[in-house]
Amino acid sequence: MDGIRASFKGIFITGLLVSIPVVLTVSALWWLFSVVDGLLGPALTNLLGYRVPGLGFLSSFVLIFLVGAVARNVVGRRLFSWAELVFLRIPIAKTVYAALKSLMDALNPEKGGSFRRFVIVEYPRPGTYAFGFLTDQSTLETGPGEEAHLVAVYVPTNHLYLGETVLLPRRDVIFPDLTVEEGVRIVLSGGSVLPSRIRLKDYVRT
Repeated sequence: MDGIRASFKGIFITGLLVSIPVVLTVSALWWLFSVVDGLLGPALTNLLGYRVPGLGFLSSFVLIFLVGAVARNVVGRRLFSWAELVFLRIPIAKTVYAALKSLMDALNPEKGGSFRRFVIVEYPRPGTYAFGFLTDQSTLETGPGEEAHLVAVYVPTNHLYLGETVLLPRRDVIFPDLTVEEGVRIVLSGGSVLPSRIRLKDYVRT
């Protein structure tokens, strides 16, 4: 009886863990669908004279594509730069916008300050390893005629957009054979999607 109960409990927990991400994803998509369709739907209904369910949501994809196309030309970049200055002058919006903008820029491969590599560093103490993202490199003057070549590694904490930036020699950085996208999933999942074996792409330590 205890074995059946334990088996039932295990199956139920497995089903719960599998269902929660699916339900949350579907709920988030449905919420987004409802919000966007609610905003654009009435305007399109007035324009066409009749309602087409989902047309507002479909139009949002077209709108996002057009925004991307505009943002790629000179006039569009100037327009968005002006809009950004407006957001950065509003106290509350400034904090939210700056955090989200920094995160999006970091994940954007076309940006120079993006997350360039997903790495592993020995941090915050010897024998303890942390996941991070290689963001940049710099040279530190350590004395007359002396310098150290360092790399900047962003080590996220409980949220991807919160963390610490540490400077350390490149030789002390471990480069696993994982992409930035895979690294983001590992961090956001709290390590639950961590591969059973991490292979190294480039490991130089002297």
